[in-house]
Amino acid sequence: MASVDDEVKKACDILAKGGIILYPTDTIWGIGCDATNDEAVKRVFEIKRRADSKALIVLVDNPVKIDFYAEDVPEITYELVEVADKPLTIVYPRGRNLSPLLLSEDGSVGIRVTSEEFSKKLCFRFRKAIVSTSANISGEVSPLNFSEISEDIKKSVDYIVDFRRNDMNKPTASSVIKVDDGGLIKILRA
Repeated sequence: MASVDDEVKKACDILAKGGIILYPTDTIWGIGCDATNDEAVKRVFEIKRRADSKALIVLVDNPVKIDFYAEDVPEITYELVEVADKPLTIVYPRGRNLSPLLLSEDGSVGIRVTSEEFSKKLCFRFRKAIVSTSANISGEVSPLNFSEISEDIKKSVDYIVDFRRNDMNKPTASSVIKVDDGGLIKILRA
């Protein structure tokens, strides 16, 4: 089996070419691509058979990068990221420096700082935000581990990461909060 670093390098090579990967994250297995590449993002929507009016979230490896992908980040969000004891996705009012296809109709964007080994190293090495959406057809149950991912999804991606495939832990979904310009927080999923 390849090392984590070897798998990160292979996945980065695919992402850099506009490819789509299937990879482990801090929650469930995800379908991912370069979050700045419109064509790659379109392919993710096609794979998921999902309306492109539904936004996708992105992963970064460090809270410092949030400012690059979201405008006017309220200071409270950095504190929330620091104290979160489980994965936390924050929806910011205005995204930037990302494919516009990722943004909600109101221009908002969901960003999660990952602390899981593979996805953190992947984001660090790729140096860009990476799309993270559940590895399922839209409307179907999200697979909790690799063994539950459909063959349709596996055949649709350009690369399947060979790391944590046998992990049978039941992952925790991320909490999701939305923050407005004034720093007011709304819990969307606890």
